Amino acid sequence: MPNSAIQDLIDQFNQIKKNLETDVESKRKQFNYQFNKKRIIFERVLFKAHKKLKTGSFRYLFNANPLVIITAPLIYVLIVPLLLLDLFVSLYQAICFPVYKVQKIKRRDYIAIDRHKLGYLNTIEKIGCMYCGYANGLLSYVGEIASMTEQYFCPIKHARKVKNPHDRYWSFVDYGDADGYVCRLDSKQNTNQEDDLSKKTK
Repeated sequence: MPNSAIQDLIDQFNQIKKNLETDVESKRKQFNYQFNKKRIIFERVLFKAHKKLKTGSFRYLFNANPLVIITAPLIYVLIVPLLLLDLFVSLYQAICFPVYKVQKIKRRDYIAIDRHKLGYLNTIEKIGCMYCGYANGLLSYVGEIASMTEQYFCPIKHARKVKNPHDRYWSFVDYGDADGYVCRLDSKQNTNQEDDLSKKTK
């Protein structure tokens, strides 16, 4: 477990993230949209104004940098490994997490595809936004599953500095802290035994 000073920093970091989420929520009022049964609804007048700002697909392509068009296939062909990653990681979680008694990650909490509903985007931009929403959401989903796995099997900080580690990293045992690691293993083993005993008594 992290010491009190580190835990305080983690709590402050989590509060900052909550403040950022609150700021995003406040933008709904500013830009006049709301959710209704998972549907995003803009006011009719605003939606018409958005339509007027849209650049047509042909004009968009005509004004595009030729190199952007040439490299586009390389970007979109990545959908194949992304779909395979999605499939295998989801299977891994579905099969293995119950064995490890690790809480499953909800895929829908990470993959958001909604930008294509904006009236000021043309068809090409909408396809790009859908692709980015899926790809980045998927990688966040996969990263969360990977961090849960690391927390279970090897919750030890690295010796060298790691750029932008996941949130769970800061609660890992310090590199070289053998006693802390053994205590953590004992704690996990005791928890698993208590869970097994609880299931048997039910």
